[in-house]
Amino acid sequence: MKKKSTTILFFQRLFIWFLYLFSGFILYSKKGYIYSFLINFIKVIYPLSIFWLQIRLKKRGHFFPIDPKMSTSQLWFNILPVLASLSTVILTTLNLLLFLINSIKP
Repeated sequence: MKKKSTTILFFQRLFIWFLYLFSGFILYSKKGYIYSFLINFIKVIYPLSIFWLQIRLKKRGHFFPIDPKMSTSQLWFNILPVLASLSTVILTTLNLLLFLINSIKP
């Protein structure tokens, strides 16, 4: 049973990475379908978010490494990459969905 759950987890992660990388491909190669200032923000943050996610997955650390003893600046330093990556995932996926909707229409 353990092997089956790890296999399912592997394919779920593979699907999510494929979706995110395909969204980035559409973002950089095609016309953007959301506001231009959001497209510029996403194009800057997208490579950083992939880099940040790879570090988190390689270290097998928590996505929110928060400790009650942290100062305010340390909290912001740990939370800002998470918020930027989350907003990038949402906006690139939205751009991909709008691209797919526009490509289906004749």
